[in-house]
Amino acid sequence: MTVSAARLPADRGAGLALGVVGLGLFGVVCGIGIAIGELQALVASLTVLACFAVLADFRIGAVLLLVMLPVQGSYLFPHSMFGVTGLNPMNLVLGATLVSYLIRGQELKRFMPRPLVWLFIVPICIAGLIGMQHVRDIHPAFYEEELIHYTDTLGYLSDALLKPMLKVFIAVMIGAAVARAKKAESFLVPIIAAVWVMSLMAIGYVAAEGVSLGALALSSSRTFFSGLGMHANDLGRLYAVAYALLLFTWGETKDVRLKSVLLLTMAVLTLALLLTFSRGAFVGWVMVNVLFLVWKFNARTIGLAVLAAGIGLMFMPGAVVSRMSMGLVGGGDVNEFSAGRMEEIWIPLLPELFKSPIWGNGLDSIMWSQAVFTDQMLAVTHPHNAYMQAILDMGLLGMALLLAYYWHVYRCARDLGSNAHLSPTMRGFYQGVVAGLLCFIITGFVGSSLRPTAEFAFLWIAIGMMYGQLGRRPTT
Repeated sequence: MTVSAARLPADRGAGLALGVVGLGLFGVVCGIGIAIGELQALVASLTVLACFAVLADFRIGAVLLLVMLPVQGSYLFPHSMFGVTGLNPMNLVLGATLVSYLIRGQELKRFMPRPLVWLFIVPICIAGLIGMQHVRDIHPAFYEEELIHYTDTLGYLSDALLKPMLKVFIAVMIGAAVARAKKAESFLVPIIAAVWVMSLMAIGYVAAEGVSLGALALSSSRTFFSGLGMHANDLGRLYAVAYALLLFTWGETKDVRLKSVLLLTMAVLTLALLLTFSRGAFVGWVMVNVLFLVWKFNARTIGLAVLAAGIGLMFMPGAVVSRMSMGLVGGGDVNEFSAGRMEEIWIPLLPELFKSPIWGNGLDSIMWSQAVFTDQMLAVTHPHNAYMQAILDMGLLGMALLLAYYWHVYRCARDLGSNAHLSPTMRGFYQGVVAGLLCFIITGFVGSSLRPTAEFAFLWIAIGMMYGQLGRRPTT
């Protein structure tokens, strides 16, 4: 013991010296790489430095993954480096985070919660295995219009199954970090940072393009944000769920500084949501506010709501009203109100629901449906209804299991939202998770998916934090 103690300072000093020298050499190599490879080399250098930091503490990786997850769905995030598919900052940091987690003796058997595995992951994996048998049956139009970027079974499994499932894996890593953090509240900082990045991205893009609000409100402008890599409706749903988390946290927290930051963040977020002109997102945003008023009913809340509503109506652009009333005036055209979904997607797909109603036809089975091959419907990769997609791909059994999982999330988040052992800030956050989950369930009738998607990145971050909170001691 004495000899070891005597050698410890020297060993640490030698290790520190080697570390400094190593970082110095690495810095030189990075400088040369940046001079030659410019931006890609810079991204690669920062990613490697991040991985080194993650190896010191896996919680650093969890925070980085939290910030990257919402941005990852856009073109602003590098999806490859040096032309190598899959070699990107998120995958590298995720790998380093998992290695860092394992070398500290953490157990994998307790890593994945059982409801998540059996109610969510397993049914989706089975649907993926069913779908891989139909890759050759995909309609050629999806290749010709470059709606998909794979041509074989491995590519299908990668795009339809593995890549979406990484969001779930990242959520679990975030949960593991929350369970071992001194304060769970500290994870609100990177969430707020990610909200600002995503909000300013849309606002800045609209300002740079110089497009008017009237033009954005048109049905033909639904793909305007495709230049960022996301559909306007997807961005809107992303913002609506994030808004739910922030609003309920703001309503419960006693920290004045946090309250001020949240208020400013919600204002910027709401502006970004309005610019998407997504009616589903508008409905979700309104629903979240109604839930807040109902659950927090008191004179102060009502007064603030009336004031906010008055200011909002005063400055509400006419384009927003026009967008929301589309299909409701002049007799109410259901097909126009549904933006063509009724006649061009939903009705032609109805016979497909009965082909394999129990376990479905496999992930993304719309691409080899009879309705597509007979030109009865648009050549789209998604039926624009989360529940129709679930039945088509996973059958009634698969959809029931996914809904059972979200019921499990609802109950856990609801219990945490009223847990007296938690701080008011975290109780508010988990109340926001409940509201965000309900927003997700309602808006699913006009789009998105019950499977993990980019537009619900904040919901999966919150689910990860929920599992982490459940793994903490009651006194924290």
